[in-house]
Amino acid sequence: MTEPAQPGILDRLRARYHWFDRVMRAQGRYEDSKGDFYAAGITYFTIFALFPLLMVAFAAGGFVLASRPDLLSVVEAKIMGSVSGQLGQQLVDLMKSAIESRTSVGVIGLATAAWAGLGWMANLREALSQMWGLQRGEPGGFIGTKLSDLLALLSTFVAIVVTVALSLLGNDTVMRNVIEWLGIPEFTGLGVLLRVASLVVSLGISWLLFTWIIARLPRESATLRSAARAGLLAAVGFEIFKLVASVYLGAVLRGPAGATFGPVLGLMVFAYITARLILFSTAWAATASENLVAAPVGPPDPAEITTRVEIQEGLGVRGAIAAAGVGALGALGISRLTRRR
Repeated sequence: MTEPAQPGILDRLRARYHWFDRVMRAQGRYEDSKGDFYAAGITYFTIFALFPLLMVAFAAGGFVLASRPDLLSVVEAKIMGSVSGQLGQQLVDLMKSAIESRTSVGVIGLATAAWAGLGWMANLREALSQMWGLQRGEPGGFIGTKLSDLLALLSTFVAIVVTVALSLLGNDTVMRNVIEWLGIPEFTGLGVLLRVASLVVSLGISWLLFTWIIARLPRESATLRSAARAGLLAAVGFEIFKLVASVYLGAVLRGPAGATFGPVLGLMVFAYITARLILFSTAWAATASENLVAAPVGPPDPAEITTRVEIQEGLGVRGAIAAAGVGALGALGISRLTRRR
């Protein structure tokens, strides 16, 4: 009799520690739903959307400088003061030509940004839906899907703008100015207190943003309770990652090669890690006990019964000839034996 196989070390750890079992369940859902593949797609569309956004920013700057000749003169003077000679004049002429073509640049940038943004949102929503275990539903039509993605994109843009505006309140300098405006004198430990308060404010704002992304951006809205827990996990991981990223950029940007390629590589790593963090946190929420619904067991497939019929044929012509030949040989042998006797 074969003895049952002993459980492996991971199985023993999962049975002993509940939190480790949750991590492994979330990791399993993340891998089964191709989380790395979707994170790479989100990163691609994030980087791709930056170029048309820069075009829109340049066009907006062109409209501002065209309406403010005094500000344009100040910018030209700063350029000529920083870069002297023919190169400075070329930069000024390039800036003037960009201002003249601000309308076409803005229109092209807006159209390209809308296209790239819709691709980014479609990839993000599909990834979140897969992490929640939501199967792809019936297609609602190309126009309906794009309108839904456009609405989600605009709401996400508003949420990010509000988040950035609120995060400015947690800045050390802003908080110090508020304290000075309130007339509170400085005291020992004020810097540490402001740093802790800034971290708490940033953590709370990130928590709200990630909770909204995890719960409301999938194709079907998910439970807010589970999304809030996963959003807190994503916010804590995001704050830790920001601290590590700031140290990384500070070390990389010191050299000439790092100053050239460091920001681009840093942006790609930042977008990829953030996407993975959001998707893993969504998988964490989807594998919670209250969200694990037992899959219904359907009836078995209908059985197909095939009757096997065997037909026993007679001897036939060949069989009769063979039997006659054998009989004749037997009779001839018997007759010879009789004669000998």
